[in-house]
Amino acid sequence: MNFTHFKSAVAKQFDRMSKHDLFRADVSGDALWDTYLNSYLPEDNPIYRTRREYDCACCRQFIRAVGNVVAFIDGKPETIWSVDLDELGFQRVALAMEELVLTAPVTDAFLHYEKTAGTNKNFEQLTDGSAKAWEHFFVNIPAKFVLPEKQIPTKLNEHRTAHAVFKRGLEEITMGAIDTVLELIKQGSLYRGEEQKFVLTEFKKLKTAGVMGVGSGEAFTWPAVMVLPGSVSRIRNTSIGTLLVALSEGTELEDAVKAFESVVAPASYKRPTALVTKAMVDKAKAAVEELGLTSALERRYATLADISVNNVLFADRSARKLMADSPFDGVATKPVSKEAFLRTEEVSIDKFLADILPSATSLEVMFENQHASNLVSLVAPADATALPMFKWSNRFSWSYNGDVADSIKERVKKAGGAVEGDLCCRLAWDYADDLDFHMTGPGGEHVYYGCRRSPQRNGGMLDVDANGCDGLRDDPCENIVYADKRRMADGVYKLAVNNWCRRSPGTGFEVEIDCEGQVHHMSFAGVLGNQKTVNVAEIAKSGLTLTVKCLLDSTAISRDAWGLKTQQFHRVNALMLSPNHWDGEGVGNKHYFFMLDGCRNEGQARGFYNEFLRSDLDVHRRVLEMVGAKMKTETGGEQLSGLGFSSTQRNAVLCKVSGAFSRVIKIVF
Repeated sequence: MNFTHFKSAVAKQFDRMSKHDLFRADVSGDALWDTYLNSYLPEDNPIYRTRREYDCACCRQFIRAVGNVVAFIDGKPETIWSVDLDELGFQRVALAMEELVLTAPVTDAFLHYEKTAGTNKNFEQLTDGSAKAWEHFFVNIPAKFVLPEKQIPTKLNEHRTAHAVFKRGLEEITMGAIDTVLELIKQGSLYRGEEQKFVLTEFKKLKTAGVMGVGSGEAFTWPAVMVLPGSVSRIRNTSIGTLLVALSEGTELEDAVKAFESVVAPASYKRPTALVTKAMVDKAKAAVEELGLTSALERRYATLADISVNNVLFADRSARKLMADSPFDGVATKPVSKEAFLRTEEVSIDKFLADILPSATSLEVMFENQHASNLVSLVAPADATALPMFKWSNRFSWSYNGDVADSIKERVKKAGGAVEGDLCCRLAWDYADDLDFHMTGPGGEHVYYGCRRSPQRNGGMLDVDANGCDGLRDDPCENIVYADKRRMADGVYKLAVNNWCRRSPGTGFEVEIDCEGQVHHMSFAGVLGNQKTVNVAEIAKSGLTLTVKCLLDSTAISRDAWGLKTQQFHRVNALMLSPNHWDGEGVGNKHYFFMLDGCRNEGQARGFYNEFLRSDLDVHRRVLEMVGAKMKTETGGEQLSGLGFSSTQRNAVLCKVSGAFSRVIKIVF
């Protein structure tokens, strides 16, 4: 038999496995070597002089060093012995070694103190003066698996501990506990809960993978723990993990949260929102049943077929055919002069409805990036006969996209940053990397995470820093603000973004510079590598004049949201008021909904909010707040979704109106 084929196959398999994380199975060196020797048939391993041919000290050293190495590839374990050989004698040995290793549990990551394992070949001087070459198992070990021998025990212990904590967390923490804590964070009922949201969300994904059978056993836990942030893999041993375990073990919500707050919250802390107890839930459930509103809680997306023409301000031709009543036959239109229309560049919503809409045959609106939080869905009861549960007489509600994509300004404000000042520079991204804002300027000015206030007393301050030492966020942002330009020294201020720590495959970021009310939007769509920097803008200060020079593309990136491309016009199926202003009613704030063709809420819409509920349900508001968050629509399906604008919030949208003639106008709310 040709041993070179065996050693080459093993070396190639090790090289293939090395593209992944490597681990060790719990098999001793002696067991490996004994199995190796005993798997040869006597005729395949004949005696050479005093020992059998493959009873070799060099190969024994190799097998002890890497014979128990395992990699998980496509969710399945493989060993260095997972090879296909033409020679039956060697294949028999490989199969026996593979079985031995695969039947043992994985107990460690793989690390080695040398760059190689084994001896490639050596030579024996024969009595006749010639030399005999002996081939042995041999592999090169990539640098990522090599450490000084003294450091290996410490590093391995770190991996073992992280794996044990992660595995225990997956086993002990229930999905119900995770959902409860996330709901408390959403309510604002947990001390500094927003800081834990990212970790909880990531751990929930891993827990879900386990429940669905996608992630289970060593093939899931060991590879995962090698790449996860420590805050996620070791969540069980954190303060939030203690709360999760307590809830998983059945501790009452109030008691579990009190124990959590006694550890992490200052003595002066007062929870802004009271917790919901089981007794409160039971009372609310009884009240809802007594009022006959149980079926009204289950919600679905509304469709055009649900809507009466009496409650629609405009519908295009295709939408009219689908609506609940007559297809707009005989609806009168109010003519508008072409001259008056041409003079109109910016109109209020009231003027638009009164003077422009009546003569329109089709509408299109521009869906801008800044409108992401204006995305809205109309929601109906799953039971069309359910009793009304709102302050108005119909059964419809609505849900905005407020949880997903707020403007950068709102994100900074939510994080506690200042959004008012002569010069406000805002950075936002949506992944786990630690991006950092840097502002350098005259006289050694350098504002960044290491020096948050201007060393030159120019008034510059970094008041929001994300994804650094204080944990990871799913909505990271940073903010540098100069409140008073009079304090700024004359000269050029240079704004840059640096990726201090590359942790994820995420790409791109957005920058917003608000200079005395004039807002400059910029975006970077590529990969910002680890420790790499991108120059964003230069702000020149001369006297009391600030001038912004954008160094990145200032054109907004077109994004995908709810099935639509941003920065484009989209056809309006129907224009309507919010349901609280249907049928001549006027209950609360008025909203204007531009329902768009092809707009689809990508997730589940919330069925209702507390401010919608009738007064006889007020006493149960705490419970119903949580119920409303859970009673969401199904995902996808037919729906009426689009852009919504409140009459109480200043906003604007570009609208392309077609009729006797076409014109793009700006509707102001």
